[in-house]
Amino acid sequence: MLAKFAIDYTALPNHSVRVLTHHTDDPVEAEEFLMHLLFSGARIKDIRHEGASLTQQQSDRMLKVASERIAALMLRDALGVDAAEVKHRFGFAA
Repeated sequence: MLAKFAIDYTALPNHSVRVLTHHTDDPVEAEEFLMHLLFSGARIKDIRHEGASLTQQQSDRMLKVASERIAALMLRDALGVDAAEVKHRFGFAA
């Protein structure tokens, strides 16, 4: 049985062309893994759901949510405020 989500990525795009794949059935875990990839500078090749590649709009939506969560976490840590304050001041849900 296929995992619900599969994310193809290159961990070190400046040093390797090897494409790795992360599989998960949990959409929240897929989003957290995308956060990790974005933060680490990995190259994201493809995001699939139930074996089919997401459309650009669908993958962009997932990447936008992941990047907003990263921004919210960074603001929360840098300013020493809670998630509600970050949401109020910057509009990012943490």
